[in-house]
Parts: sequence; C-alpha cells; structure tokens
Amino acid sequence: MKAALVLEAGKAPVYGDFPDPVPVPGGQIIRVAACSLSHVTRSRASGSHYSSQHALPFVPGIDGTGVTSTGERVYFVLPQHPYGGMAELCLVEERHCIALPDGLDPQLAAAIAIPGMSSWAALVERARLRTGETVLVNGATGTSGRLAIQVARHLGAGRVIATGRRPGEELRALGADVLVQLTEDRDALEETFRKVFHDGVDIVLDYLWGPSAETLIVAAAKAGAEGVPIRYVEIGSIGGRDITLPGAALRSSSLQLMGSGMASVALAGLLQAVAGVLQAAPSAGFSAAIKAVPLADIGRAWAAADSGSRLVLVP
Repeated sequence: MKAALVLEAGKAPVYGDFPDPVPVPGGQIIRVAACSLSHVTRSRASGSHYSSQHALPFVPGIDGTGVTSTGERVYFVLPQHPYGGMAELCLVEERHCIALPDGLDPQLAAAIAIPGMSSWAALVERARLRTGETVLVNGATGTSGRLAIQVARHLGAGRVIATGRRPGEELRALGADVLVQLTEDRDALEETFRKVFHDGVDIVLDYLWGPSAETLIVAAAKAGAEGVPIRYVEIGSIGGRDITLPGAALRSSSLQLMGSGMASVALAGLLQAVAGVLQAAPSAGFSAAIKAVPLADIGRAWAAADSGSRLVLVP
C-alpha cells in the first residue's frame, strides 16, 4: 500500500510503499478516507510527545475516518503501531472505532474529532459544565478554540468569552458573546481580564498556557467572587510550556487548576467525548476550516505553516 513513512525521528515523513496490515483477532482493517494532520500527530512523529512510540519506520496519523471490510463508515483512533492513519489502509482495534452518523462528511469528521474532543472532554469529564455557566476560551482563534466555542454552546454554556491575538467577529457567529484581544501590554490585559472575572466566569478552557495563563490566573484571583470556584482547565500550551504561579493566587481564591488530555481523562472518556462530538456535529452544525491535501503531497503538507485551516490528508 501507499503511505506516509517516518524513517527518521525529527524528519518529515516521505511518501512510499509499506506492507499491508494483516488482520488480527479484535482488529479491523480500515480503508482510510481521511486523516487529519494534527499537532499530536506531528509531535508523536517527532518523538517529542509523551505518548510517542519510537520503533522505526512507521506510518504517522493517530486518527482518521474510513470504511471497514464490512462497509461500515467509521472514525478510528490509535491505530496499532506501526500502522497509522496516513495510508491507504490501517489496522485498528475494534474498540477504537466509532460509527459515523449519516450525513457527516468523512473529511469534516476527521478534522473535528480530536480538536472537538479536547473541549468536550474538558467540559464534561473535568470541569463538569452545568447549564447556564460562563466559559472562557483562551486561544479561541485556532481550530480547537473555534470548536470549543461551538461545543460549549451546544453543551449548555450560557455565556462564552473568547480570547485571541486577533479575535474576529466570525467568533460571535460561532457563539462567542465577548471577544478579548491578547495584547503585549500585560497590565492592560490584566485589567481587561479582571473586568471579565468580576462579571463572572465559571470555567476557563486554556489552549495557550504561557504568559496569557499567568495573567488570567492573577486576574481570576483578584477579581473572582469570594468562595466561588473557577475551574481552570489546561488543554494546550502553544503559548508557552511553563508559567510562574504565585502561591497567593491559590491561597486568595477558589481557583481550581486541572488539565485535560490523555491520562488525565481515561481512554473510555476520551472516546465517549469523540462520539459525542461526531453524533452532535450534523444537528449542531459544527464547522471548521478544512484543506484537503493528497497523501502523495505529505512533504508539502508537513512543511506547511498553520494557516488557520485543518489539513486533512486523503489517500
């Protein structure tokens, strides 16, 4: 079969031939329809992700959509190493396959499953969102953040606040009530965040971490209502891997810090979150900017900068 191949850690995959997967008990051979080029896929391929497997060569791609040997349309996740989603075929445990609802485009499903799961799992499994609560999405301009706005609304958030370097009005169309522009002036940003928390925030979904998280946490500690918990869920760290956390921010507030991702949420919970996103997508109208790229162009796709579109590889 044709596939993208990681031959050396840290190097871009190349397009070539790879042995077809062989059926095993409890496994499904999937004819792949689409595979998303996600941050997790990139970091696992480079060997830098905490869930990376290092045996070479292998096919990258932790999830995708396709058709089983019996003709069922499915979303799949965590193919069995060395078979990933960026190939014509892959091998997946049956328990890691989720039926696609009628009317859901396989490319859209591949594009939204993991980014949509990130907010769904954070809100349901970690923060325990209650109907009518206010959710702040820190880093709402990327694919995951935009979906977080839509997922929060679908799950019952009464108010959504979206932050970003250039948060446009299109975020309001997705369900954001308030837009906050992240600026280089930290004092000005803290003042803006203090006003936001004074008005009430129940949950923070943070895709950035880094300096903006430091400012958010300090503002929450200073302006949050006394004794009212603010559930702060760290999901991504594209704004910085580390922060400086003042102890007083925890002593003087009801801030609850937690993370959401592999291991902090059991695999069964993550799969349930993906299923929730996919089942809701047709009726909720979940949307994402998608750019489909032929698998043969994996080198060009791998090198592409983040353009705001979700790259989906199509065999």
